Amino acid sequence: MSGMSCIQNDITTLRVDAIVNAANPSLSGGGGVDGAIHRAAGPKLPEACRKQAPCPAGEARITPAFRLPAKWIIHTVGPVWHGGTRHETEQLANCYRNSLHLARQHAVSSIAFPAISTGIYGFPNPLAADIAVQTCRDFLQQYHSPDHIIFVCFDPQTLSLYKQALHRFTKTETPAAPGQQK
Repeated sequence: MSGMSCIQNDITTLRVDAIVNAANPSLSGGGGVDGAIHRAAGPKLPEACRKQAPCPAGEARITPAFRLPAKWIIHTVGPVWHGGTRHETEQLANCYRNSLHLARQHAVSSIAFPAISTGIYGFPNPLAADIAVQTCRDFLQQYHSPDHIIFVCFDPQTLSLYKQALHRFTKTETPAAPGQQK
Protein backbone atom coordinates (compact mmCIF):
# COMPACT_ATOMS: atom_id res chain seq x y z
CA MET A 1 0.00 0.00 0.00
CA SER A 2 1.10 3.54 -0.64
CA GLY A 3 2.14 5.72 2.27
CA MET A 4 0.50 8.34 4.42
CA SER A 5 2.10 10.75 6.85
CA CYS A 6 1.34 13.94 8.71
CA ILE A 7 3.42 17.03 9.32
CA GLN A 8 3.04 20.50 10.75
CA ASN A 9 3.98 22.90 7.98
CA ASP A 10 2.85 25.56 5.53
CA ILE A 11 1.14 23.69 2.68
CA THR A 12 2.16 26.39 0.18
CA THR A 13 5.85 25.52 0.60
CA LEU A 14 5.63 21.80 -0.13
CA ARG A 15 7.31 20.29 -3.16
CA VAL A 16 4.68 17.74 -4.03
CA ASP A 17 2.77 17.05 -7.23
CA ALA A 18 -0.47 18.49 -5.85
CA ILE A 19 -1.70 20.42 -2.87
CA VAL A 20 -5.35 20.48 -1.89
CA ASN A 21 -7.08 23.76 -1.23
CA ALA A 22 -9.94 23.90 1.26
CA ALA A 23 -11.91 26.23 -0.99
CA ASN A 24 -15.24 28.03 -0.93
CA PRO A 25 -17.92 27.19 -3.54
CA SER A 26 -17.00 30.16 -5.76
CA LEU A 27 -13.30 29.14 -5.70
CA SER A 28 -12.60 32.85 -5.25
CA GLY A 29 -10.10 32.73 -2.42
CA GLY A 30 -10.83 33.67 1.14
CA GLY A 31 -9.27 33.25 4.54
CA GLY A 32 -7.18 30.51 6.07
CA VAL A 33 -5.58 27.93 3.79
CA ASP A 34 -7.60 29.16 0.81
CA GLY A 35 -6.32 32.72 1.11
CA ALA A 36 -2.74 31.59 1.69
CA ILE A 37 -2.82 29.38 -1.42
CA HIS A 38 -4.31 32.15 -3.56
CA ARG A 39 -1.69 34.65 -2.38
CA ALA A 40 1.20 32.26 -2.92
CA ALA A 41 -0.01 31.03 -6.34
CA GLY A 42 -0.21 34.54 -7.73
CA PRO A 43 -2.53 36.52 -9.99
CA LYS A 44 -3.25 33.79 -12.58
CA LEU A 45 -5.04 31.52 -10.11
CA PRO A 46 -8.27 33.55 -9.77
CA GLU A 47 -8.96 33.38 -13.52
CA ALA A 48 -8.29 29.63 -13.61
CA CYS A 49 -10.65 29.19 -10.66
CA ARG A 50 -13.41 31.30 -12.24
CA LYS A 51 -13.46 28.88 -15.18
CA GLN A 52 -14.01 25.94 -12.79
CA ALA A 53 -16.59 27.50 -10.45
CA PRO A 54 -18.94 26.84 -8.83
CA CYS A 55 -17.85 23.83 -6.84
CA PRO A 56 -20.45 22.28 -4.52
CA ALA A 57 -19.49 20.78 -1.16
CA GLY A 58 -17.82 17.39 -1.56
CA GLU A 59 -16.71 17.97 -5.15
CA ALA A 60 -13.25 18.91 -6.42
CA ARG A 61 -11.68 20.88 -9.27
CA ILE A 62 -8.06 21.12 -10.46
CA THR A 63 -5.94 24.03 -11.66
CA PRO A 64 -2.25 24.58 -12.29
CA ALA A 65 -0.33 25.69 -9.20
CA PHE A 66 1.28 28.67 -10.94
CA ARG A 67 3.88 30.16 -8.54
CA LEU A 68 3.70 27.34 -5.98
CA PRO A 69 6.34 24.58 -5.92
CA ALA A 70 3.57 22.02 -6.55
CA LYS A 71 2.37 21.27 -10.08
CA TRP A 72 -1.36 21.24 -9.32
CA ILE A 73 -3.88 22.69 -6.89
CA ILE A 74 -6.92 20.53 -6.26
CA HIS A 75 -9.72 22.70 -4.90
CA THR A 76 -12.37 21.00 -2.81
CA VAL A 77 -15.22 22.49 -0.84
CA GLY A 78 -15.78 21.00 2.56
CA PRO A 79 -19.10 21.04 4.35
CA VAL A 80 -20.10 23.57 6.97
CA TRP A 81 -20.71 21.70 10.23
CA HIS A 82 -24.35 21.71 11.36
CA GLY A 83 -24.02 19.13 14.11
CA GLY A 84 -23.81 16.21 11.71
CA THR A 85 -27.44 16.45 10.64
CA ARG A 86 -26.89 17.45 6.99
CA HIS A 87 -24.68 14.64 5.66
CA GLU A 88 -21.51 16.52 6.61
CA THR A 89 -19.47 13.36 7.23
CA GLU A 90 -20.32 11.95 3.79
CA GLN A 91 -19.53 15.29 2.14
CA LEU A 92 -16.17 15.50 3.88
CA ALA A 93 -15.27 11.96 2.83
CA ASN A 94 -16.24 12.93 -0.72
CA CYS A 95 -13.80 15.87 -0.57
CA TYR A 96 -10.92 13.46 -0.02
CA ARG A 97 -12.23 10.79 -2.41
CA ASN A 98 -12.92 13.23 -5.28
CA SER A 99 -9.58 14.98 -4.77
CA LEU A 100 -7.81 11.63 -4.98
CA HIS A 101 -9.71 10.69 -8.14
CA LEU A 102 -8.54 13.94 -9.77
CA ALA A 103 -5.02 13.22 -8.57
CA ARG A 104 -5.10 9.81 -10.26
CA GLN A 105 -6.41 11.31 -13.49
CA HIS A 106 -3.45 13.72 -13.52
CA ALA A 107 -0.77 11.14 -12.59
CA VAL A 108 -0.10 12.74 -9.20
CA SER A 109 2.27 10.65 -7.10
CA SER A 110 2.37 12.91 -4.03
CA ILE A 111 -0.47 14.98 -2.61
CA ALA A 112 -0.82 17.19 0.46
CA PHE A 113 -4.13 17.78 2.23
CA PRO A 114 -4.98 20.43 4.81
CA ALA A 115 -7.52 19.68 7.56
CA ILE A 116 -10.55 20.38 5.36
CA SER A 117 -13.56 22.12 6.96
CA THR A 118 -12.00 22.39 10.43
CA GLY A 119 -11.47 26.16 10.37
CA ILE A 120 -14.36 28.58 9.95
CA TYR A 121 -16.59 25.76 8.67
CA GLY A 122 -16.50 24.33 12.22
CA PHE A 123 -16.09 20.60 11.53
CA PRO A 124 -14.85 18.89 14.73
CA ASN A 125 -11.11 18.22 14.37
CA PRO A 126 -11.06 14.67 15.83
CA LEU A 127 -13.86 13.49 13.55
CA ALA A 128 -12.35 15.24 10.53
CA ALA A 129 -8.98 13.55 11.12
CA ASP A 130 -10.63 10.13 11.34
CA ILE A 131 -12.62 10.70 8.15
CA ALA A 132 -9.56 11.96 6.28
CA VAL A 133 -7.34 9.04 7.25
CA GLN A 134 -10.02 6.35 6.78
CA THR A 135 -11.10 7.68 3.39
CA CYS A 136 -7.54 8.00 2.11
CA ARG A 137 -6.61 4.56 3.48
CA ASP A 138 -9.60 2.98 1.73
CA PHE A 139 -8.76 4.77 -1.52
CA LEU A 140 -5.14 3.61 -1.39
CA GLN A 141 -6.21 0.04 -0.70
CA GLN A 142 -8.43 0.10 -3.77
CA TYR A 143 -6.28 2.08 -6.25
CA HIS A 144 -2.70 1.88 -4.87
CA SER A 145 -2.04 5.50 -5.79
CA PRO A 146 -0.96 8.18 -5.25
CA ASP A 147 2.36 7.02 -3.83
CA HIS A 148 2.25 9.38 -0.88
CA ILE A 149 -0.45 11.34 0.95
CA ILE A 150 0.60 14.01 3.43
CA PHE A 151 -1.79 15.53 5.94
CA VAL A 152 -0.48 19.04 6.56
CA CYS A 153 -1.49 20.39 9.95
CA PHE A 154 -1.50 24.02 10.98
CA ASP A 155 -0.89 23.52 14.69
CA PRO A 156 0.48 20.91 17.13
CA GLN A 157 -2.99 19.90 18.36
CA THR A 158 -4.19 19.03 14.86
CA LEU A 159 -0.93 17.22 14.15
CA SER A 160 -1.48 15.10 17.26
CA LEU A 161 -5.00 14.17 16.09
CA TYR A 162 -3.72 13.08 12.68
CA LYS A 163 -0.90 11.05 14.24
CA GLN A 164 -3.45 9.29 16.43
CA ALA A 165 -5.75 8.64 13.46
CA LEU A 166 -2.87 7.28 11.38
CA HIS A 167 -1.94 4.97 14.22
CA ARG A 168 -5.53 3.76 14.72
CA PHE A 169 -6.39 3.22 11.08
CA THR A 170 -3.07 2.13 9.58
CA LYS A 171 -1.08 0.86 12.57
CA THR A 172 1.99 2.38 10.91
CA GLU A 173 3.03 5.90 10.11
CA THR A 174 5.49 6.53 7.33
CA PRO A 175 8.11 9.25 7.71
CA ALA A 176 7.43 12.71 6.38
CA ALA A 177 7.69 12.98 2.62
CA PRO A 178 10.84 14.28 1.00
CA GLY A 179 10.91 17.89 -0.15
CA GLN A 180 8.63 19.29 2.53
CA GLN A 181 10.04 22.79 2.34
CA LYS A 182 10.53 25.20 -0.53
